Amino acid sequence: MAHDDGAGPNPFRGICTLAICKPKIRQKAVIGDWVVGLGSVNAPSGDLSQRMVYAMRVDQLLSMRDYDRLAPVYWPSRIPDLASPVIADRLGDCVYDFSQGAPVQRPSVHGPEHMATDLSGQNVLVSRHYFCLGSNALALPESLSPIVHQTQSHKVNANDRFVEPFMRWIQSLRLDPGHIYGWPDGIPKWIGGKICRKR
Repeated sequence: MAHDDGAGPNPFRGICTLAICKPKIRQKAVIGDWVVGLGSVNAPSGDLSQRMVYAMRVDQLLSMRDYDRLAPVYWPSRIPDLASPVIADRLGDCVYDFSQGAPVQRPSVHGPEHMATDLSGQNVLVSRHYFCLGSNALALPESLSPIVHQTQSHKVNANDRFVEPFMRWIQSLRLDPGHIYGWPDGIPKWIGGKICRKR
């Protein structure tokens, strides 16, 4: 991932949600899948390539419309509040308001230029079993290096044979799920706007 700003995915307050950016992943993922974010050569803190920035198990799959209906009740901090002094509140990823029928974009980290891409993802991935490493991204063992690719994209079946070795490696780290072990790398430079950057 070229830019880890804490919005896509959003790892705050005990759940990790992927509601914006990464539309192909959000379209194709099913419950039980793992989504793994790998670092970029051009990360703000330096070269994070070959490193795991986050991993999230898909525990719940919601339509974007259902996410908008449920977020105010269960996850109010996911509704973006750009005036909040709390960074996590400014990075809310429930960016689209469906209450009037057609989606309307809320003031948020995404602008009108992101709308078509965001909405094409159709779904929101929710995880309670995730690891956010951010700027403390961990180097992958050499045996897992084939899962790394240098363009902004996704792999699905190509990585099937690495699922078990990846799970063994994750378990060997003895990390507690649901914790933020490293602040998302792009937050110090967050101003708003360009979030889903190409490499």
